[in-house]
Amino acid sequence: MCLIVFDWRPDAADGPLFTLAANRDEFFRRTAEPIHWWDDATGVLAGRDLVGGGTWLGISRDGRFAALTNYRAPHEMRADAPTRGTLVSDWLNGSSLNGATRTRAADTPLAYLQHVAETGDLYNGFNLLVGDWTRRELAWYCNRGNRGNPGNRGNRADAPPTLLAPGTHGISNAVLDTAWPKLVRKRAELAALLAREPMPPLDNLIDLMRDPRTARDDELPSTGIPLERERALSAAFIETPEYGTRGTTALRVIAHGDAISVAVAERSDDNGSHRIMRPGDFERSFAFDIARETA
Repeated sequence: MCLIVFDWRPDAADGPLFTLAANRDEFFRRTAEPIHWWDDATGVLAGRDLVGGGTWLGISRDGRFAALTNYRAPHEMRADAPTRGTLVSDWLNGSSLNGATRTRAADTPLAYLQHVAETGDLYNGFNLLVGDWTRRELAWYCNRGNRGNPGNRGNRADAPPTLLAPGTHGISNAVLDTAWPKLVRKRAELAALLAREPMPPLDNLIDLMRDPRTARDDELPSTGIPLERERALSAAFIETPEYGTRGTTALRVIAHGDAISVAVAERSDDNGSHRIMRPGDFERSFAFDIARETA
């Protein structure tokens, strides 16, 4: 997942708490399953990376949410680093992390990310969003945030785990809200869309992200890759012979007084056969109510 834009309204009494549109970019040869309810993790709804076993974005019936993007630092990549996708799936299924005991009562998004940060240097670079809709909490952590920001033009350089304030945000392959052209454009387009229509059809959110326009050369960040590739990756919807946008996800979380409901849709270039078909038109959608704990 390489571009996420989202609107976070935790104080909403009725209406959208969270609206997200996200593209997953990956090598076409890397096999994955489209979004589905997992058989081996009760209540987890997510796609699945069949190489590493984790996922890039998912939600759960009890109100957990997580999403991941890679942090672009090509000269720091290690082949022996653990897979980053399990940082998402571990939160979604409530399993232990690095052998630590976790209890639901103390298991908050911020506490989870603080625990992740203790071993963050083991992983290649990532951004991790973690939420709990029943707590109305959303937190973010980047394990490369304190090293500076590729293509940084005055953005924050220190990025410990933090709870996110309400507003419209974006993450690509640098720290939160880094002013890369595609992030700035899509964050603004999401905000404008929601100002016109607070609950647009999920297909409209997906269409917003299927945008192949590239940035001008003078707008491009410098992240240590060749200029031609920097141009190609500046599109919201990436298309190169071997790498590109594999799927788009739209997610909306809605408050109905004390009740919370979720709607999610995915448009994928892979129908589950592990063959990439362009243009992607395989769609799945799901809707459910958050299952609250009972005493």
